[in-house]
Amino acid sequence: MRETQGRAVPVNGGHVYVEEFGQGPYQVVFEAGGGCGRTCWDRLTPLLAGKARLVTYDRAGRARSGRVAGLDIDDLAADLVAMTEAVVPGEFVLVAHSMGGLVARRAAGRLGARLRALLLADVLPETSPVYDTWDATTERIDRMLAVSQTLSRFRPVARLFSGNVRRLYSADTYRTMLTEDFTPAGVAQTRREIRAVAAAVPRFRAEPPPLPECPTIVLSVERAAKGRERQHAENREHQRRYAESLPDGRHEDVASGHLVQAERPELVADRIERLLSRTP
Repeated sequence: MRETQGRAVPVNGGHVYVEEFGQGPYQVVFEAGGGCGRTCWDRLTPLLAGKARLVTYDRAGRARSGRVAGLDIDDLAADLVAMTEAVVPGEFVLVAHSMGGLVARRAAGRLGARLRALLLADVLPETSPVYDTWDATTERIDRMLAVSQTLSRFRPVARLFSGNVRRLYSADTYRTMLTEDFTPAGVAQTRREIRAVAAAVPRFRAEPPPLPECPTIVLSVERAAKGRERQHAENREHQRRYAESLPDGRHEDVASGHLVQAERPELVADRIERLLSRTP
């Protein structure tokens, strides 16, 4: 098991578990994707620890953070803001992956001038056609996860389900993920997160969050799941359009699968450093 020491930080009547790394003149905060917690950044943070103070955390309900009865993207965004107010004095760069991009974009307006730059790693804009049938997709995924939730009680099966992650992370990080995320409680939380996305998309479409005015990099991964090549191409196009709509946005295709921070940590670290170099 990884030995990194963290702390519980009170937010909005609950608490989130936070880990802090590194030192330097800048600060970087990380918002994980659905089904992931602070450990998903483990291949990336060592590359930046000598250049900035880094903050990772588990969202409410996940891993070592406090449990919640319900889950809502707006509430998660409020937790992110409250956590940064408590832990990250001053300005910082925010890095978000996948579902975490919805949380980050909702929080951006409340962060104001403290948000110096933003990196969105394979974050899907609400304009993508994939969301047109997202309710049906959510139901299908939820049925599969319900089976996984039951079977994850058996550790050999949990290892089988998580084989793609095992290949990307160190043994220590993987053991922690297996203990925290690939368990009945962890899978149940992933199901809640997927339903929270389904509930948020209509709101995002009806009233999109204000566009972040800070420098922003949008990364699209090039590797599509088998049989989803057309859908993946549409997603990348909408990521490109979102980047082009920003006052200071840049889009980049990356030769990677979805977990780009684990597959291409050096590239992601380089892009974060570029954003850091643009901060005062």
